[in-house]
Amino acid sequence: MIEVNRKGDVWVFAQQHDGKLNEVSLELLSKGRQLADRLKVPLGAVLLGQNVDSLTVPLFHHGADKVYLAQHDLLETYQSNTYAKALCQLITKHKPQIVIYGATPRGRDLAPRVASAMKAGLTADCTDLDIGDNTDPSSKVTHKDLLLQIRPAFGGNIIATIVNYDRWPQMATVREGVMVLPTPDTSRKGTVVKDDIELAPEDALIKVLEKSHREKRINLKGSRIIVAGGAGIGSPDGFQLLRDLANALGGEIGASRAAVDSDFINKDHQIGQTGTTVRPALYIAVGISGAVQHRAGMQDAAKILAINTDAEAPIFSIAHYGIVGDYKEVVPALTKAVKARA
Repeated sequence: MIEVNRKGDVWVFAQQHDGKLNEVSLELLSKGRQLADRLKVPLGAVLLGQNVDSLTVPLFHHGADKVYLAQHDLLETYQSNTYAKALCQLITKHKPQIVIYGATPRGRDLAPRVASAMKAGLTADCTDLDIGDNTDPSSKVTHKDLLLQIRPAFGGNIIATIVNYDRWPQMATVREGVMVLPTPDTSRKGTVVKDDIELAPEDALIKVLEKSHREKRINLKGSRIIVAGGAGIGSPDGFQLLRDLANALGGEIGASRAAVDSDFINKDHQIGQTGTTVRPALYIAVGISGAVQHRAGMQDAAKILAINTDAEAPIFSIAHYGIVGDYKEVVPALTKAVKARA
């Protein structure tokens, strides 16, 4: 049986906006470090922009051995075409074996464009990555040290492991929050690899006239306590009881996709496979049945309290504590008890 393996760096696309690194890029450096160590190759971070030299330092502190830095006037503002063209030039020159991106709006836009241009495979919205061997059943060739791309499939009912035998680099987008943010090691240093990128004015298909940015009003990822509501809340007004409890606890309000789709609350609060992934100290799930898609975004909470009228709801299977009852009675009682102890 023929065995095939390849060498090349592991790369993480370091997403930045206005000179600030997106946290998911630092999370991915943690997983990228593990993959690179397994493969015994360097870990590289790819940094595109203009006047972003200072961002190389935190990338080294979070695990990168090299930072591939490409700066150009046309990379100052993110545009699909210019960023994809720049990244393709870097991949063609340096030949990494793995490139991973955060599954942010920008990563979800950029990764498939690069994959198409490079004629490479891409697995979207992974929840984990690993290294392993796999045999192509059609050729009986065993491929060594492949990227195992793990993600929910069929509506979250199964977990699929996807491998790419013959299209390189292996590429995946990874959901925000599923990798642990590493503790920075300020003693780490690395090598900056500066590359000249060939871009022409006509590559920038959009002319930016004005930029505005709306800050998110909530920080689910950074909250230690989350009170989340589902379809069982029944109406937007029902979320006021959850807000009272969250305020008493000093926490944030979350929601399932079903609650967001029912217009009970806006999408900024959505937790789950298509929302934010969180790891709070306490997660209170109110009127949430516990579909796989929602559990994927909150099951790593340190403590989970479920409140539901249905004693057979799947959420109870992962909850540390459960209350079977009407939230309209249970939640005000909890709020009163919390305030009494304050």
